[in-house]
Amino acid sequence: MSSSPIHFTKMHGLGNDFVVIDAINQPFCPSEAQVRAMARPHFGIGFDQLLLVEPSREDGVDFRYRIFNADGSEVAQCGNGARCFARFVRDKGLTEKDEILVETASGLIILYLEADGQVRVNMGRARFTPAEIPFAAPEAQPLYTIEAPQLAGGELTFGAVSMGNPHAVIQVESTALAPVEGVGPWLERHPLFPERVNVGFMQVLDRGHIRLRVFERGSGETLACGTGACAAMVVGRLNELLDEEVVVSLPGGDLTIRWAGGDQPVWMVGPAVTVFEGSITL
Repeated sequence: MSSSPIHFTKMHGLGNDFVVIDAINQPFCPSEAQVRAMARPHFGIGFDQLLLVEPSREDGVDFRYRIFNADGSEVAQCGNGARCFARFVRDKGLTEKDEILVETASGLIILYLEADGQVRVNMGRARFTPAEIPFAAPEAQPLYTIEAPQLAGGELTFGAVSMGNPHAVIQVESTALAPVEGVGPWLERHPLFPERVNVGFMQVLDRGHIRLRVFERGSGETLACGTGACAAMVVGRLNELLDEEVVVSLPGGDLTIRWAGGDQPVWMVGPAVTVFEGSITL
């Protein structure tokens, strides 16, 4: 446990809220219990994810980026967090670069600070092979169908992809009426997903615009999910529903996602906002 105050910055990307900590100048490696305590609204700071900025362990890489869910579990990637990470390291004077190379648990990503304040992120390639997601299926398919006794018809159809973290994407007629609270936690912990899964509910408005709600593993439904937006776009494009550039409207606002297909990287553009600074003693 720490007895000295830990300085933090509260940020959000389209309402997906984060606590960001400079763990270079104040080394900090929280326990699961500490993360859970910090994440509690009213009693702690309150956040969807905790982001740590650490020194890179690789030559030529600017930083290491670590992400913890509100339940204390560590995950490999978070797209909205990546934009906040880029804004944070520039605002704190940790770098003067506009192009930032960052190490994550799922590989390297590149963050670009745009002149208009937006942040563009090279999210890397989408992975559809079941072993890479991970997802217990014999081979990759555009869509999968599993038994779901609680649903009318008794089946659930979805696309599955990894954007550095696992996602299942379900097409719905209306996000407003989507069974997020029922299907989200059930599919999140389905035994077919050994590392659990983020569950997206996608409504296709036209070939260049979708609506999306995401039930995130370890956090529940959030106002926005960057990797979830990428996952929904690539699943929709893989199933020939969407064009190469798509606006994804989430409850917290809009992201622009671009993917040329195949092994090309997925690009995400959106805002990152600082809310306040503070310190906490754990």
